[in-house]
Amino acid sequence: MTTRTIDVAGLEGGRVTLSLEQLDDLAARVQGPLLRAGEEGWDDAVAIWNGMMARTPALVVQPTSAHDVAAAVKFAREHGLLLSIKGGGHNIAGTSLAEDGLVLDLSRMREVTVDPDAGLAHVGPGCRLADVDRATQQYGLATVLGFISEVGVAGLTLGGGLGYLTRRFGWAVDNLDEVEIVCADSEIRTAGRNENADLFWALRGAGANLGAVTRFTFRLHQVGPTVYGGLIAWPFERADEILPAYRTITAEAPRELAVWLILLRAPPAPFVPVEWRGKRICGMAVCYSGDLEDVGEVLAPIRALGDPIVDLLSEQPYTHLQSYLDEGEPKGSHYYWKTEYVAELSDELLSTALDLFAECPIPGAEVGVLHLAGALNEHAADDGAVGNRDARYVIGVNGMWEQNEPDADTFRQWIRHAWKRLRPFSTGGNYINFQTADEDEQRVRATYGTNFDRLVRVKTAYDPGNLFRVNRNIPPA
Repeated sequence: MTTRTIDVAGLEGGRVTLSLEQLDDLAARVQGPLLRAGEEGWDDAVAIWNGMMARTPALVVQPTSAHDVAAAVKFAREHGLLLSIKGGGHNIAGTSLAEDGLVLDLSRMREVTVDPDAGLAHVGPGCRLADVDRATQQYGLATVLGFISEVGVAGLTLGGGLGYLTRRFGWAVDNLDEVEIVCADSEIRTAGRNENADLFWALRGAGANLGAVTRFTFRLHQVGPTVYGGLIAWPFERADEILPAYRTITAEAPRELAVWLILLRAPPAPFVPVEWRGKRICGMAVCYSGDLEDVGEVLAPIRALGDPIVDLLSEQPYTHLQSYLDEGEPKGSHYYWKTEYVAELSDELLSTALDLFAECPIPGAEVGVLHLAGALNEHAADDGAVGNRDARYVIGVNGMWEQNEPDADTFRQWIRHAWKRLRPFSTGGNYINFQTADEDEQRVRATYGTNFDRLVRVKTAYDPGNLFRVNRNIPPA
């Protein structure tokens, strides 16, 4: 370190000047490295998926244990430092990084331990989905995670978590058995349904507000190791036929079948015929995790649509299916989304989605629908802070472009315009992990609905000073 002091963003604004002795004190408290800009490992530590939200912190600590995390949290609290937590760095709002603040980069805590007899997986907070899927699939087991393999387990889970297995087993947090967590007082706690139950309730959907989780324990289910799925697509000119068919398919599908609808421009990929690259298409991303002997019957309604221009449906390892959409979300591109939960796919909603995509000016945009209905709807509305037990689909407009895109402002404005046209169909709720940084406090409140006031009480009990605020924040009372 070349300078004797460093200025760090303060928790309540302004700057906090730390001396070399204070930095040495922090370094001595933790086993993992303490990094400043320009030092080896810095660039990887501050790299995040959404390039639009790139920020430059002042310091990064890379803990290797819960005790390291506790020491860093204590240091941040003692000195009033703006603090953020980086798990996988894949959040659309870029909440992993605090500008000029202190970042806890948990990437060195990526251990996964599977107990197949108990049906549990113990997962470090720096793990990506791929880490967990690879470990659990050795035993033909899985838990509910997302559908992009580089997404961080911590952020996904603490926001509720959804993926291909949601229809069968609920939100990711419905499959959470317990956690180990460092709260604002720097104490290491275990939280579960029978221990620190109020904290565990709040963690299940609003966890980023309560502390830094240092271990997740998930319940596992028999899935794979081989499933059936992939991508199938038709010309956009058939959208009037494909969209109503999608509604029927999802209404009648067994829970083992999850189908995402994606309206997009065909990518310049080897599996896309040359004449279709760049043209608008209707795609379905499919995952069938049931008995493979029933594939023909289960997939028959999709096959009945006939004449696809892309058909990649096949038997494949679950781990492969969990990663095959990765290339559609490259790290470092700029992303801007707006989404809503909906309870049904009405004619008017489908017509609106079709019209929006037909007029969409963004080459890298998608209008997408995720089918979630099933197990999550069978829980009580207050079973975990996550709520939204009336959600059966997510619908959204997702924009992607490169850093130097001259029309970026126009693109963002168009997405906000499209969102206004979709909001009348909303349940009123939405997925916290899909919220962008420019959405207001009312949007956060709407996420949790009737659970919000209870969340405020739990936040006030465990983080009265709002140390954990670099997130979609729930301020204490």
